[in-house]
Formats: sequence, C-alpha cells, structure tokens
Amino acid sequence: MDLEKTALLLIDLQKESGTSDVVGMSEVVQNAKTLIDACRQQGLPVIYTRHISRADAIGLANKEPVNKQGEPIYYNNQTNTIEIIDEIKPQANDIVIDKYRYSGFYESSLDLMLKSLGVKHLIVGGVLTDCCVLATVLDAYYRDYQVNLVKDMCGTTTLGAHMASILMMVNWIYDLKVYDTEQIVSQLNGEEFRVWESSSPDQLQFSPDNLKTVFSRLSDK
Repeated sequence: MDLEKTALLLIDLQKESGTSDVVGMSEVVQNAKTLIDACRQQGLPVIYTRHISRADAIGLANKEPVNKQGEPIYYNNQTNTIEIIDEIKPQANDIVIDKYRYSGFYESSLDLMLKSLGVKHLIVGGVLTDCCVLATVLDAYYRDYQVNLVKDMCGTTTLGAHMASILMMVNWIYDLKVYDTEQIVSQLNGEEFRVWESSSPDQLQFSPDNLKTVFSRLSDK
C-alpha cells in the first residue's frame, strides 16, 4: 500500500446508525476514531459518506420505508440523523460525500474526488457491512481501487450477516486485504503488522455450521 496514494473511506457513520441496532456500534466508532487519528497523523485524506433520504421522498429507492406522512423513516434529510457521529465528526479539510443509494460511488462525486487526489488504495470501514459497505467495496473493485477492509470497523444488525458479508468479499475480491484496526494502524506507523490476503478464489468457503470458525481464520497469525 503506497501511503501517498491512499485514503480512508468511512461509510455512513452517521447519527442514524449510532441509534440503530448495529451489533458492536460503540466499538466500530471507537475503532474509527483510532484510525482517523492515525491517518491524519500520516497526512492521508479522510473521506466520509453520508446516506441521504429526501424528506419529500423524491429520489427514494423502490419500496424505501416511509411513515404515514410519506416521509422516509431512515436518514431523513430534515433531521440531524444524517450528520456524522460527534466523536468522529469531519474536520475542515475532510471530504463528505452525500449519496442516495447503498454504494458510495453510485451517482455521487466520490470517484471524481478520489481521482483528483490520485488515490489508488482505500482503507474502508463503516456500516452496514452487508449493505452499504458491501456495495461500496464492490464498486471500488469494479473501478480498480485496491481495498483494505478493516473488519472490526464494520458492523451490521447481526453478527452472522457481518461475517458472511466479509467472507463473500474475501472470496471474490481478489486483491482485497483484511485488517483489524490495531494492525493497520501498526502498518501506517511503520511497525510490524498482520494482514489477511487471498491466495485463491473462493478460498474461505463457509456454511451455516462453520461460519464462525471460517471467519476466525481472518485473524490467524
């Protein structure tokens, strides 16, 4: 990973997510804070996405949940739920990308910003693992960005969905690298670190019965 061509991409770490049923959300936020600080010390760009749903329902995805007044239930742009969580709120030079679909790349300015910065490598984490993180990572791969996924900086509503989503990315995104926060911070600081890398397609096949066991292999030394 060439740090001069690397950016941190944080997916939808908004107040809406902070009040939802994301498993381990407090740890996700704390790990994000740790990594944000490390990236800023190294001068890496810090980029946030915000999921937005217009209060007047214009542009909502098909069957997007709405209340009796026809307003979006989630990420309503007339509420403060769309704002980044206070503990990790953007600084003046950070970049905030608003999006209206799961992927941070879909009809947003994200790709333009990354190209303008000369970014080739992305450090990625956020919520939900099985939704916006998965969609954004796949779109990054389609656009030839190399993704470094921080698995303990991701979360969703069930541990099973979190694990399965990461394993699907691991199996089919051939240049994906998977870290825990502590390990990628060590790499940024020029210290010894551990990373999981694929050696073949569909390497970590899993079933409902062995999901946890297979997932644990991502942390093997």
